[in-house]
Amino acid sequence: MEPEDTNEKQPENSENASSISSDLIRGHINTIILRMLYDGDKYGYEIINEIEEKSKGQYSLKQPTLYSALKRLESQDYVTSYWGGASSGGRRKYFQITDKGKAIVEHNLAEWEYSRTVIDSLISERD
Repeated sequence: MEPEDTNEKQPENSENASSISSDLIRGHINTIILRMLYDGDKYGYEIINEIEEKSKGQYSLKQPTLYSALKRLESQDYVTSYWGGASSGGRRKYFQITDKGKAIVEHNLAEWEYSRTVIDSLISERD
């Protein structure tokens, strides 16, 4: 998957030295979003919340970044969308990962695990 220009925000607490750099995540936005959809359909706000929750508040994705990525993923046939029923907040657009999207997530996760192992062996102080 291609890296994309994003406008993620880091947590506003600049004292938190353990917040992750948005540059480090930038090339993995598509995989992160697809992974959020892997276990079930979600609407945008759910995806944003799950990313923030899973990162323990260390990373937030802005809505424009999410929706431009979802549009791109939909054009690549990795995601489809549909309108859910009306709720107290109105109709929500749900996103669903396709079989093609699941295959790319599985490929990217395997590639990530391999890359992480190699990088760790190159930069770690451990023997």
